[in-house]
Amino acid sequence: MTPASVASTDALRARAASDPRGAVKDAARQFEAIFMQELMKSMRQATLSSGLLDNEGTKLGREMLDTQFATQMTGMPGGLSELIARQLERQIGEPQAAAPAPAALPVAKGARAAEFSALNGRQRQAAFVQAHRQAAQAAEQQTGIPASFMLAQAAHESGWGQRQIRNADGSSANNLFGIKAGSGWKGAVAEVMTTEFVDGKPRKLVQRFRAYASAEESFRDYARLMTGSSRYSQVLASGGDAKRFAQGLQAAGYATDPAYADKLARIIDTTVRLQRAAA
Repeated sequence: MTPASVASTDALRARAASDPRGAVKDAARQFEAIFMQELMKSMRQATLSSGLLDNEGTKLGREMLDTQFATQMTGMPGGLSELIARQLERQIGEPQAAAPAPAALPVAKGARAAEFSALNGRQRQAAFVQAHRQAAQAAEQQTGIPASFMLAQAAHESGWGQRQIRNADGSSANNLFGIKAGSGWKGAVAEVMTTEFVDGKPRKLVQRFRAYASAEESFRDYARLMTGSSRYSQVLASGGDAKRFAQGLQAAGYATDPAYADKLARIIDTTVRLQRAAA
């Protein structure tokens, strides 16, 4: 334990004696900050690959940036710290003899687990947006497509980073947009089982997808795809209209799912709100 953490623990103990509820909130925020730092670290490991330019300086820089992002996302309304604080405050305010009846325990546990799962999902979404924000902004400069729209599409295609295309060795292919490897693709390829809609019905098929060295490269290739083909002219002309953007992608045949545009439009709303909250 570092001197700083010892001092922080002593301060919490001292405050707990005079202001237990205030100490609970401080402890909850500290736990959330640690959780978010570990989450950012895991996402970095999943989306970045070691390269020749990596050194101790760049690694330290990424760690400092992740810590900054985690601090910004800690304490957000409806976040993990609020859930922890509420649970601890209930324990503080309840007499020991007032335990819930055994028959009520499964319902209470189920409700709390569902609440925690929803909050954990929101934290993952916020971390995904922060992790890829700079790459999306760079792609926006090239395409004119709002960064929040591209972040939403990457989130939809990858399940907020939890459903990634993987290489044969299990490593991430860093293909956040589900771009397939056609005959003109000369780079690395990952072959995976995926769901495609044929005549409106879902079918499991093995497909070849492009594989990249990093998530940033995935955003750059997506930008080249959008600007290099006339079929996506409606997408580029959508401006800041989320519905037109989503419908333009579906009309261009980007995906076979007949509900693709509606699903994407809903996720765009989520990424826009997350970016506003982090601003």
